[in-house]
Amino acid sequence: MTGRKSSPASGRLKASAAFGAEIDGFIGFLELERGLARCTCENYQSDLAQCAAYLARHGVKGWAAVTGDLASGWIRSLSGDDYTVASLARKLAALRGLARHLIREKVREDDFTALLSSPKLVRRIPGTLSPAEVGRLLAAPNGGDAYSLRDRALLELFYSSGLRVSELAGLNIQQVDLEHGYLRVFGKGAKERVVPVGTKAADAIATYLASGRPYFVKPRTGSQLFLSERGTGLSRMMLWLIVQKYAKRAGITKHVKPHLLRHSFATHLLEGGADLRAIQEMLGHANIGTTQIYTTVESQRLLS
Repeated sequence: MTGRKSSPASGRLKASAAFGAEIDGFIGFLELERGLARCTCENYQSDLAQCAAYLARHGVKGWAAVTGDLASGWIRSLSGDDYTVASLARKLAALRGLARHLIREKVREDDFTALLSSPKLVRRIPGTLSPAEVGRLLAAPNGGDAYSLRDRALLELFYSSGLRVSELAGLNIQQVDLEHGYLRVFGKGAKERVVPVGTKAADAIATYLASGRPYFVKPRTGSQLFLSERGTGLSRMMLWLIVQKYAKRAGITKHVKPHLLRHSFATHLLEGGADLRAIQEMLGHANIGTTQIYTTVESQRLLS
C-alpha cells in the first residue's frame, strides 16, 4: 500500500464548531503538557478534523454522542483511500488520545475507542547511503560563498550527529559547544540529549559562523544556527531541498531524503562496532526496539 499524497494545507484542516473546541483543547494539551512536536500535533489535528467531518455527515452533533460503531466506521471508511498502515495507525492513535482526553475533561464517561483494534504495522527496513555516497554528498558544497559554507556545515552536522530534520532546523547557536565537541538537542517530547559533534562538522560550523552566517543576518535575526537568505531559521522543507540539491550534484541516484542521513549515521556506527545502546542514546530513541532495526540492515549487508 502506497502513501497517500498530502499537502501542507491538510495540517490546517479545521473541524466544525460542534467538534472543534474539544479538538483544540486536546491539541493544546499535547503541545503544552506532553511536549509533542508541532508536526505531530498538526497531523493529529488534521486527523481529528477529518473524523469530525465524517461524524457530521452521519448526523452526529458532538463528541458526547460518538459510539464505538461510528468510530470503527470512520476507520473502515479510510481503508479504500490508499493510506499506509502507519497513517491509519496514527489516525486511530489520535482518536484514542482524544477519547481519553474527553474522559479527563468529563465530556463523557466512557472510552468509545476501547474495542477498536490497531492496524498491524510492518516495520520497513530503512534505506542507507554507502560511506562513499556520504563522502560525495558532504563534498558537494565545495564553494567559498556563504551558501556553500552553510550547506557544508549543516550536511556535516546532519550526518555526524544523526539528527532528525526537525532537530537540525530548530538548533540555536547556544546549543552548540564547539570547544568541547558536543551539542544539546531537544528531541521528541522536548527531551534533551547531548550529542557528539565530529571534528569535520565542528570545523565546518566554525567556518560558517565566522564567514558564512554573518551574510544571512538581518536586523530581526534570532539565534538560529542555520539561516535562510531572509535571516530566519531554515525550515524542514528548506533542509529537504538542500539535501536533494547536493545529492543530485553528487550523482547519487537513490531517492535521498533528510532522514536517510540519520539512517546512514546509525548503520555506519553499527558497522564500525558501536554499542547499540550508545546508538540509541545518540539517536534519542525512547525504546531500544526502534534502534534494533539497524541490526537488520547490517545483517542484510553481511548476507549480501
